Amino acid sequence: MCRIQNNKTTLVYACAGCADVGGIADQIGRKLRRDGFASPNASCLAGIGAGIQSFIDVAQAADRVITIDGCEVECAKKTLENIGIQPQPVILTKMGLEKGNSSPTPELVKNLCQSIVNEFK
Repeated sequence: MCRIQNNKTTLVYACAGCADVGGIADQIGRKLRRDGFASPNASCLAGIGAGIQSFIDVAQAADRVITIDGCEVECAKKTLENIGIQPQPVILTKMGLEKGNSSPTPELVKNLCQSIVNEFK
């Protein structure tokens, strides 16, 4: 389980691009919220990109914002930077995944979640 106990509001925004690593990033983000590492009340990355103020307000009010991008293009990170947030980035291809050659297995998602939790403790 990817749980961490603290009083900070942590939001995780994950890439959900078409590539396999984007899908894995999305699964990791969902697991981190489901397991209690991040707030389950995350706002919507697409809503932020669309300029919807209520989503932007939630992101800007967080104590800590983490982005999980599948590759070095860093779409999630750049979306948040566009609204003045400097997130703490995770890039899955820098963690050993290969774009176009990474199978989204439950074991892979679990292991990457644990690595991320350990990095941000």
